[in-house]
Amino acid sequence: MPDKKLVIIPTYNEIENINDIISNVFSLEEKFDVLIVDDSSPDGTGSVVEELINNSYADRLFLEVRANKDGLGRAYIHGFKWALKNGYDYIFEMDADFSHNPKDLIQLYWACKNGADLSIGSRYCQGVNVVNWPMNRVLLSFFASKYVRLITGLPINDSTAGFVCFTSKVLKELPLDKVKLVGYGFQIEMKFRAYCKKFKIVEIPIIFTDRTKGHSKMSGAIISEAVFGVIKMKFMSLLGRL
Repeated sequence: MPDKKLVIIPTYNEIENINDIISNVFSLEEKFDVLIVDDSSPDGTGSVVEELINNSYADRLFLEVRANKDGLGRAYIHGFKWALKNGYDYIFEMDADFSHNPKDLIQLYWACKNGADLSIGSRYCQGVNVVNWPMNRVLLSFFASKYVRLITGLPINDSTAGFVCFTSKVLKELPLDKVKLVGYGFQIEMKFRAYCKKFKIVEIPIIFTDRTKGHSKMSGAIISEAVFGVIKMKFMSLLGRL
């Protein structure tokens, strides 16, 4: 029986990208299903997905609409629970804006198929592979991972990466309802929890390309949450309360 693979793409106002990103995933030689978790985008992203489901991809494309926009982490947790309920073996996180190349999904899948519990599309495991980002964003992202490694001991070069593959085993064993960070700190927390559970984590080098359509969701509040959340997360782990 073939592996069931699901790509979770959280969206908020991604109408400029959503059709193309979905069609690109479905054009790959490996079969991936796609779950769009849309936070009631006012630009009609969800309506575009509904039309694609009805007209083209009824058996491979799925849509979950959330009433509130309460963070990237909450959207992914919603998607993870849906994936486990529907029996998927490999569950992927990917952005809608083409900063992650859909072709790299295949590399992430095979890394897990060949023994990893969690594979990461890493921007920093072989130098700095980032295209079209302003230097301040590159430095912020690069040194954020250095900071996380210093505070937590997490042996990962790109702890804030949002392009990953989880085996269902990982998501079944992690306490999803206890994941606290909701912005980009969520990416750090999921990796740290997997590391504390002694799951095998591998990094796959990718080239990250900044979006050309739509708008970034980065904010000062997201950065602050990640900085202070990492310290609290490490402290909780030392107390055995993570």
